[in-house]
This record gives sequence, structure tokens and C-alpha cells, in this order.
Amino acid sequence: MIINGLQKYCFSLDYQNIIHLFFTQYFNVDINKPNDQFITVFNKQKNKKLRSLKNKIMFAQKNIMNRLYWNFYQQDAVVVAEKLLGKNIVRVDENEIEVRYRITETEAYLGEDDLACHASKGRTKRTEIMYAEGGQLYVYLIYGMYWMLNIVTGVENNPQAVLIRGIDKIIGSGKVGRELKIDKSFYGENLLISNRIWLEDAPEEQNFKMATRIGIDYAGDIWKNKLWRFILSK
Repeated sequence: MIINGLQKYCFSLDYQNIIHLFFTQYFNVDINKPNDQFITVFNKQKNKKLRSLKNKIMFAQKNIMNRLYWNFYQQDAVVVAEKLLGKNIVRVDENEIEVRYRITETEAYLGEDDLACHASKGRTKRTEIMYAEGGQLYVYLIYGMYWMLNIVTGVENNPQAVLIRGIDKIIGSGKVGRELKIDKSFYGENLLISNRIWLEDAPEEQNFKMATRIGIDYAGDIWKNKLWRFILSK
């Protein structure tokens, strides 16, 4: 009954991803662990929630087929950092115009053991979103003026993220944040359902180089020498 009700609105969309997404985000229950709470919450809120669901799917229908799904973000940060090369960031501007940028450079930060990763200092208010399921944004401010854009990856409670260092001809994570007009409000933004920023799929790039990450000498020889920066070849 639940799945059939959703399928009426999903048309030709990927049902597995849509159902997982909207039950976890809008009903606040885990569809993989059905229980009395699940049924109670669904029956209580289904009409209101399904109306909202219908509107959001209709809005997203024209682009959701190209949007990267949640399972893409479940991979570890090193894998995602490489695969993000050539993918598109879509940013909706203040005039509701979609602007697309091709990702050209990324850096991976892989959990609490990675001394270059913010999560190496443990779970804090700042890094809380890194412990969430992949597919959300981790943003933070440096030098009081530049917002860094990071994509959370991996499974819940395994903190990882990919820093976006280059888009199109713009190189430098600070410049990327400024071009995309990133600010504090993007902290925790869900790329699967956001109507102002998301990532779209594109063919995997084979032409790229790997290098050490920038500005992490403090992390020690082992971690600063990891080839976890990925740069699309021209």
C-alpha cells in the first residue's frame, strides 16, 4: 500500500531511491526497519506528507533522472572524490535560473584516522554533519571570508567528506565557494532533495592526475603524502 501510493506520484522515477529518500527525510523513520512507530507516523501524516511529496517530485521531475542518487554517496571519500571529476554541480541562482559547473578538482578526507580530516578531532558541533549519511553538505568558513564546500560521503557514523577545489576554470576551494554563493545556510543541505543545489551525473573521466592534498602539513608525513587530490586533465 505504501509503495503503491508513492508510485502514483513517481511516474518513471527510480522508486527505490525515491522511497528511501522521502521516508527517511520526510517521515523521519527508517523504511528498512518497519515497526509500530513507522505505521503510526505514516497513517497520521500520509495525506499531508504525500501532497508535499507530490509537489516536490513534480518540481524535480525534469532533472531528477540525472541527479546523483544516495547510493553514489555511500561510497568512501576517496572513491567519490575520483568519480566526481567531470560531474556537474547545479546551482539555482536568485532568479531561479539553473547554472551548471563541471567539477575539475577534488580532495578526499577519510574519517577520524585521517589526521588531515576535521573529524580526526572527534565529533563536535562543527563536524556533526560529517557523521551523517552521505549526500549532504559540510560547509565551513576560513579566514572569515571563504566558505568551503564539502560533500559528505560514506555510511552514517563514519565521517568522510570530499572538498570541491575546482569547477570549470575556477581553481581554489575559496573561489569555488564564492562563485557558488555558499554560506552557512548550506550546512547540512541534502543534495538529493535540495531545490537550490545538487549534483548531476556525467560519464566517468579517465584522464586525470593524482596529487597530495594542499595545506595539511600539520597532519604528519603519512597523511600529508596521501595522493588524495584528484585533478581533471585539460
